[in-house]
Amino acid sequence: PEKIAEGRSFWAFQVPQRPAIPPAAPWSAAPIDRLLAQQYPAHGLQPAPDADPLTLLRRLSLDLIGLPPTPAQQHEFADAWQHDPQQAVQVTADRLLAMPQFGERWGRHWLDAAGYADSEGATNADAERGNAWRYRDYVIQSFNTDKPASRFIQEQLAGDELAGAVGSELTAEQTELLTAVG
Repeated sequence: PEKIAEGRSFWAFQVPQRPAIPPAAPWSAAPIDRLLAQQYPAHGLQPAPDADPLTLLRRLSLDLIGLPPTPAQQHEFADAWQHDPQQAVQVTADRLLAMPQFGERWGRHWLDAAGYADSEGATNADAERGNAWRYRDYVIQSFNTDKPASRFIQEQLAGDELAGAVGSELTAEQTELLTAVG
């Protein structure tokens, strides 16, 4: 009985409690940042300084599309930053999110987790999977069109059921749903 009571007091078995959110920190209004910031003094930490505009642009570009900004994009961002820094970041983030490279970069993580490959890879002959690219393109397109994650997963688990009765001619939606299940 003593061990059982001890086990029940383990943190993983406790009902989650919403912590009190400290007042806004001067460098961030996000609740998670404020929670973390209250622990900084105990560990001798302080927030990093704000990044300069070109470093910020580079981080945005590498994070969202996996490529550094071009010199022309750097100049454009620097000019926009001088007029309105917040607007410069918003416009740049929107532009990067609208690029096809966004889906390619972030879809890659899903494809890796799903075990996607263009070929069997089991022997030296390495037989190709002739239609595997369709699933790859479906994943990339899903990211690029900002498909809700719940729908994205539903389609991959039950796309064949969601497609309904399939006739001799598939609609574009049926084709997408059947592609989703691989």
